[in-house]
Amino acid sequence: MNRLYIRRASELASCSGRTQKRGKEMADIGLIHDGAVLVEDGRITAVGETGQLDRMLGLSEEESHALDRKETEETAWGGRPLSVINAFRKTLLPGFVDSHTHFIFGGYRADEFSWRLKGDSYMSIMERGGGINATIEPTRTASEEELITAGMDRLNRMAEFGVTTVEGKSGYGMDFDTELKQLRVMGELDRRHPVDIVSTFLGPHSVLPEYKGKERAFLDRMLQDVMPAVRRENLAEFADIFCEKGVFSLEDSEYYLTRAKDMGFKLKIHADEMYPLGGAELAARVGAVSADHLLKASDAGIRQMAERGVISTLLPATAFCLKEEYAPARKMIDSGCAVALASDLNPGSCFTNSIPLLIALGCIYMDMSIEEVITALTINGAAALGRAETIGSIEAGKQADLLIMKYPSITYLPYHTAINQVETVIKKGRIILSKNWLKNL
Repeated sequence: MNRLYIRRASELASCSGRTQKRGKEMADIGLIHDGAVLVEDGRITAVGETGQLDRMLGLSEEESHALDRKETEETAWGGRPLSVINAFRKTLLPGFVDSHTHFIFGGYRADEFSWRLKGDSYMSIMERGGGINATIEPTRTASEEELITAGMDRLNRMAEFGVTTVEGKSGYGMDFDTELKQLRVMGELDRRHPVDIVSTFLGPHSVLPEYKGKERAFLDRMLQDVMPAVRRENLAEFADIFCEKGVFSLEDSEYYLTRAKDMGFKLKIHADEMYPLGGAELAARVGAVSADHLLKASDAGIRQMAERGVISTLLPATAFCLKEEYAPARKMIDSGCAVALASDLNPGSCFTNSIPLLIALGCIYMDMSIEEVITALTINGAAALGRAETIGSIEAGKQADLLIMKYPSITYLPYHTAINQVETVIKKGRIILSKNWLKNL
């Protein structure tokens, strides 16, 4: 039995809970000073103050003081091996959960970023053939091994920022072969890489030129031809759609989501990003797990998401890159919503997976407290992926996905602005990153 004991953390944010945290609950992260956690065979078995866990392990006061004099120790207590890490002047957090990304794609769109810097809007670029559709051909022509190689590199970069679970979407093929290829690649990466991957089918990510004006026919093609194969191979847990002006209407989105739910998919929706179409209300109506983006969500939509427990997954790095206003996180939290934060890593509107940037934007521009931001990146991110029972917090019985941060308090996360403070990443009780050097991947 492999055992790991992390002790003497200046602050330990447990974020305890096995479901989403809504409204005022988001500020309660269960902060423990001089915190400690015991891990056995990849699972957390005990959490508390260091003195409490020392006594539970049967350490005498002299033995405890002896451990205090070392940074790490390979020893044995109770006749069993024990690896000890002293997290002096460090903060201990649950692993971050990035609950919305498009990280499997071919090609890049740096030219579009330059056009936006010169004043072109995202939607105008999309209308003239750029945007999502510009990534289709590079993704269709990329081999599975090429996508795996690129995906491995991106997962490594995520791990460096403390991400231990990530969601990935298809949607850069919008045909049978490429949609399944993207999802199979994510499945293979989930087997090869320590970061856990949760897959989402996003066939209706855009409208192919040949289907303009025939969007319902395109959705039927996805529903009748592609998604049954996705289900047979168990390639995706969630189904998603881009509900947006000029993409898929509210009516078409409801048609698709209702049928996807009948097929056994859990639901997500790209909602109210550029225009207030009523996507938040639709998410509540169809019972989506999360509604994502939500820059233009209405007050009624926010209220209905809160009432129905739909998680508001906000993507501030996308708003930052597009120079758009940020989603109203403060209003959502004060209305009783559960808010998650995610990167939206993609090749067009947001080619970044920087968790420190999300933290800075959440605290500085979205009026969230650091406690609420931590909740949004841990237990609420886990809930947005249907994983709150097993990850997203530091408590007995949960998977040991843990982060040791450089500084002694959570207050340093926004203060040392947009700088990565992750020193050690532990996935399922195993150290996969230490002092910013990846190892054992």
